[in-house]
Amino acid sequence: MRSELLDTVLLRTDFPDLELYASGKVRDVYRLGQEHLLFVATDRISAFDCVLASGIPHKGRVLTQISLFWFEFLGGLVPNHLVTAEVDRYPAAVHKYADQLQGRSMMVVRGDMVPVECVVRGYLSGSAWKEYKTSGRVCGIELPAGLQESDPLPEPIFTPATKAVTGHDENISFEQMARLVGSELSRQLRDLSLQIYGKAAAYARQKGIIIADTKFEFGSTPAGITLADEVLTPDSSRFWPADKYQPGRAQDSFDKQYVRDYLEEIRWNKQPPAPALPPEVARQTSEKYVEAYRWLTGQELDV
Repeated sequence: MRSELLDTVLLRTDFPDLELYASGKVRDVYRLGQEHLLFVATDRISAFDCVLASGIPHKGRVLTQISLFWFEFLGGLVPNHLVTAEVDRYPAAVHKYADQLQGRSMMVVRGDMVPVECVVRGYLSGSAWKEYKTSGRVCGIELPAGLQESDPLPEPIFTPATKAVTGHDENISFEQMARLVGSELSRQLRDLSLQIYGKAAAYARQKGIIIADTKFEFGSTPAGITLADEVLTPDSSRFWPADKYQPGRAQDSFDKQYVRDYLEEIRWNKQPPAPALPPEVARQTSEKYVEAYRWLTGQELDV
């Protein structure tokens, strides 16, 4: 029998009279005229580069609401693409879909996106840890010898990556980025990314969360260089609870830890089609996402 918990999950949007602009692992994006887009965060979840057959309750709302929080928090530092997240201010043709849009959508300015992920790392984890163990470097940046997994870096580093439509993004050097998008824009995005990370990480630390690393997306709009897509969420960042942090090992996190653990436990071969999740795994994962929102904002998620 279908779980009542999973009845709250939105896996795919259904807007037959809107033009679908793009669909990713989590977001469906629709055109709203020539200048605007409608971003809708579903409750889909991916692991090992596959979208799973079931989703995580409230996940799309968490990602959207955290992004909205950061857009406001960072407003004095960088323009963002948000127009409004209030459904009644969307074009009239969209209002009939309010039940799918409420709390999980944003109307944004359409920008000319930079085809590079702007990654900032403050701690040694994930692909950076793997690369460091092999070469002592991360994206061409020499790091001190003797660092352990999850160690803080002497200072945050900018490690760009090429965007992948499917599979993993590929880490590149700053010089490779400069060849792709130009030296001046690369320097601007590097400096801005480090500024954003520094301000956000300091705030989050006060709230009990370590932002180990994160990735930003930028575009060009009439406002200039513009922060876009999702920002500093558990999907785009590694959030660690500070009270459980211990260098030398992998950390607890506010993301899909329970999902990955379950998939490893059942020995899934990591090839599509991906399996569905038991209700308990989905519930535990949902609670971690909601907890991240609560810790960061001090508010309860309106679900």
